[in-house]
Amino acid sequence: MTGPSATPDSYPYQNEPIWSRSEKAVARAAFDAALKRELHEVMQETKQMADRINEPADLWDLEHYLTQRRKEIDRKYDYRYSQLTQVFGRLLHESRLSEEELRGLREDKLKSIRSFAKFLSETDAA
Repeated sequence: MTGPSATPDSYPYQNEPIWSRSEKAVARAAFDAALKRELHEVMQETKQMADRINEPADLWDLEHYLTQRRKEIDRKYDYRYSQLTQVFGRLLHESRLSEEELRGLREDKLKSIRSFAKFLSETDAA
């Protein structure tokens, strides 16, 4: 019987890139920085909304905003290595991440990230 574990030098999911230790460190730092910036943005907006609360209904608007943003952030920030090129492509497309922050990733990953960002730009333009 042959399976993925029968050949330790092969990677079981051929379409998934292999991340070196140094690439994992770059990826984690970039991911964490982008997430921190986006959460900071949510915190700033939340404070502004809270300052404008005058009616009970305003409370529910704030709660709705926070719920929506949490769902968006939870969907967007997926730190599975199989998803990172798409995650980084989206963050690059949204200007939440710069290519500079991804310096240290191999060119094949950068190409995939740029390609996904370009795809999203073209989709937005259509």
